Amino acid sequence: MSPGPSGGDTGTALGSEAGLAKTDGGGEGLWIYVWRQFKRNSLALSAFYAVCLLLLTALSADFLANDKPYYLKYRGQSYFPILRGYLVQMGLAKWPAELLNVDFKKLESEKALFPPVPYRASNIDLTAPFESPSGPHWLGTDKLGRDVMAGIIHGSRISLSIGFVAVGIALVVGVVLGALAGFFGSWVDMIISRLFEIMLSLPTFFLLITLAAVLPQSIFITMAVIGLTGWVGIGRFTRSEFLRIRNLDYVTAALALGVPNRRVMFRHILPNALAPVLVSVVLGVAGAILLESSLSFLGIGVPADTVTWGSILNEARSNTFAWWLAVFPGAAIFITVLGYYLVGEGLREALDPRLRGSR
Repeated sequence: MSPGPSGGDTGTALGSEAGLAKTDGGGEGLWIYVWRQFKRNSLALSAFYAVCLLLLTALSADFLANDKPYYLKYRGQSYFPILRGYLVQMGLAKWPAELLNVDFKKLESEKALFPPVPYRASNIDLTAPFESPSGPHWLGTDKLGRDVMAGIIHGSRISLSIGFVAVGIALVVGVVLGALAGFFGSWVDMIISRLFEIMLSLPTFFLLITLAAVLPQSIFITMAVIGLTGWVGIGRFTRSEFLRIRNLDYVTAALALGVPNRRVMFRHILPNALAPVLVSVVLGVAGAILLESSLSFLGIGVPADTVTWGSILNEARSNTFAWWLAVFPGAAIFITVLGYYLVGEGLREALDPRLRGSR
């Protein structure tokens, strides 16, 4: 994951924006001011909209690519199979006997309204392997006849889930260790700083490959492994901010009044230290998605029957004639990672007064 700058000068410049927000922004809140500055970067703003569109695609994957219809009229009764599927999964409903384990495409219904891509990523059709992009399959099929576009749509949910959960784990570990090192200093800072150096000295990618190969293949294990090996950048950034903020007057006053250390750390210092740390978080999501795709490309990490962008690319490696298996998932990974990096750089520029106006 990209740790971002971690030096004291950068942390000071980034953190000092809270004061600039009040001076230059007429007393408006920091995040309103940052958003106003961020919007001036047209490239980062376009990337932000692309990331939002990707998030919306992941959240609505079942409504964009599904072998069940939105609406079904069968034997005079109206059904909403996709919505009912959610209720069945939650244990709030059951499938009617006449619709249990049926192929909705072959069902002789009176009316049916299917999603734009009427396939799920796991639908196997051995009669249509390696079909090139066409009307029935917009982005072609793989060796098992699975629709590539359905795989990319549902794969976005898996990739983003791994990215956000892994970075969430890294955020918790990095913020806690960085806060302890920056606030207490002395031997606590020395021990945690040595831990930072040990983690930085490890070849992270090869460590990930080793752990993923030894541990059972699971999405949750992949999330945990990526998160537990990618927290160093966030931790160093948090430490830098805590070292700067702990010497400010309001922190000294709080300690003099007898406010507990835990309250000072997480109620007074942490909210003012998170703004620049969020830059590393955004960049970390892109790094986690790229790592997961790399692991899936090598055939490790997630279960073999789970379709991800990396697993589709893995098939393209042994079937070079099926160019669509490399181009479309590769483009999805490229656009997603580039979008997050541009958003992260836009945030960095909006928060750092030294970078503002450099474009």
